[in-house]
Amino acid sequence: MSAAVGQPENVATKIRVVLAEDQTMLRGALAALLELEPDIQVVAQSANGREAERKVRELAPDVVVTDIEMPEMTGLELAGLLKDQGSKSKLIILTTFARPGYLRRALEAGARGYLLKDRPATELAEAIRRVHAGLRYVDPALAAEAWSADDDPLSDRERQILQRAGDGRSSLEIATELRLSEGTVRNYLSEAIAKLGAANRVDAARIARTRGWL
Repeated sequence: MSAAVGQPENVATKIRVVLAEDQTMLRGALAALLELEPDIQVVAQSANGREAERKVRELAPDVVVTDIEMPEMTGLELAGLLKDQGSKSKLIILTTFARPGYLRRALEAGARGYLLKDRPATELAEAIRRVHAGLRYVDPALAAEAWSADDDPLSDRERQILQRAGDGRSSLEIATELRLSEGTVRNYLSEAIAKLGAANRVDAARIARTRGWL
């Protein structure tokens, strides 16, 4: 069961949804299931976060449903960007990650809902309705666990660099992509490794991912 306060308002018109998911088969299945709902319309589908952001700017949907891990821009980065842009589209994270760190970061980034992919499609539809009505929709057990978990010690820049290092990129590659000096990248990695008490950059990325900090 999921937690919500109050009841959603009656929906006079269809709730317009942009769906962002990099797995083609899953994205198509979710879109088909949501289209069966009489009050929900999937107006666009995106295979990566950057494309989803463009669709949101073009279409101004009521609700954005996004995975966390996607190419080009993660769902958490998408949530933060839409928040910074002042978008009125409400965002729901749909993910396999039942990790407190991810939930905390999602809510801090402005997400209004957080659901796991193993929940029934009817629950996603209900979450879309409630979030559209101005409510939150979050699994209460996961929410309680999230707010009692350790705080994320990483800065945004440390997280960006550590994530890329964990994917196997060299300091030079990371520096080139983020337009930093190679020495600056190494300094950020050293700080992240120290904060996490890790043996090296790979171990630091593993620890951070386990806790939902990447």
